[in-house]
Amino acid sequence: MINSFPPFVNSSTEILILGTMPGTASLEKQEYYAHQRNHFWKIMHTLLEKLPISEIFEEKIKLLQTNKIGLWDVLENCERKGSLDIHIKNHKENDFETLFKNFPSINKIVFNGKESHKYFLKKFGQIEDITYYVMPSTSPANTMTFENKLKIWSSFLD
Repeated sequence: MINSFPPFVNSSTEILILGTMPGTASLEKQEYYAHQRNHFWKIMHTLLEKLPISEIFEEKIKLLQTNKIGLWDVLENCERKGSLDIHIKNHKENDFETLFKNFPSINKIVFNGKESHKYFLKKFGQIEDITYYVMPSTSPANTMTFENKLKIWSSFLD
């Protein structure tokens, strides 16, 4: 059984980015998107015009929070061989009812990949007053170019 991380949200969070479950590299480092070939932090730092990318996880989180962006995962825990979402079994979703009650300013959910959206939608459906954006996965398993991912990811900031 593997477990997600606590949510990185605060009272100013308006945009919540949701992955499915941290991959092996992230679980080892206890940091979101820790795989060196994952495009997540490069996309965020490029969109938020804060380059170069900090090596310090807390500084990356601070950049997101300064821009009213939070991070979490759809799943609280699951069984999975490797890092691919297709290998997920026996999953349990995180407690979004409590999260949205405690952080009512969240009005956008950005899904990092189709699988996170699929798991969320199946359990919670469309939540009133929250707009969903399904982005291409930033994972190295998604072979789309960085430039194409960046272009599509930029749409949620409009």
